[in-house]
Amino acid sequence: MIILPAIDIKDGNCVRLFKGDYSTVQKVAESPYIAAQRFADAGATWMHMVDLDGAKDAKLVNADLIADVAKSSGLSVEVGGGIRDMKAVEYYLSRGINRVILGSAAVKDPQFVVDAVKNYGDKIVVGIDAKDGMVRAEGWIDSSDINYIELAKRMEDVGVKTIVFTDIDQDGTLAGPNLKQLDDLVHQVDCNIIASGGVAVLKDIINLAELDVYGAICGKAIYSGNLDLKLALEMTRKI
Repeated sequence: MIILPAIDIKDGNCVRLFKGDYSTVQKVAESPYIAAQRFADAGATWMHMVDLDGAKDAKLVNADLIADVAKSSGLSVEVGGGIRDMKAVEYYLSRGINRVILGSAAVKDPQFVVDAVKNYGDKIVVGIDAKDGMVRAEGWIDSSDINYIELAKRMEDVGVKTIVFTDIDQDGTLAGPNLKQLDDLVHQVDCNIIASGGVAVLKDIINLAELDVYGAICGKAIYSGNLDLKLALEMTRKI
């Protein structure tokens, strides 16, 4: 299992939210460059980045900054937030980003996902964000009538290989990931599943590894000091 330390960008700053609520924004590092360097120094090989302004505004907002931070870090990077058309996909991939995450587009423009997968294969990841098991979009503001497993199956059918699953009620809470929903998802699709939301301590990492998920995104736990990234990385290499 890989660990992906996270950098969420809002107004150019490295921040965290509580349950996806933009009114709870909190700056958690001096700069995204410094945060990324700390991840690299701890031994991380991957990093997860999100353009929060882009997710809310449905367009690329902090893309230049994200691409530059990714390049300077030397890490493999996946990026989400505001990627709504092929031009946005091409922007990131042409600047060395390894994977782009399509979230709202999977709900609102499934043909775009089909075309993106056709063009870029496993560089296309789908982000499924759910509250009470139902998918949300547009920076988690818009609700839908699609169950998260149903959407995952649809994405698998069109060739998506990797899914980032977030339980919104766990995100930023340090309350532990939603193991039940993740376990159900792992057993319903053959895609690589990256768990996002709620990771707080090493025990959470162990629990996720036992579910046989592909990856775990860790954000607030690292910034708060609850989770020692270096120790977590060393442990996952032994599991």
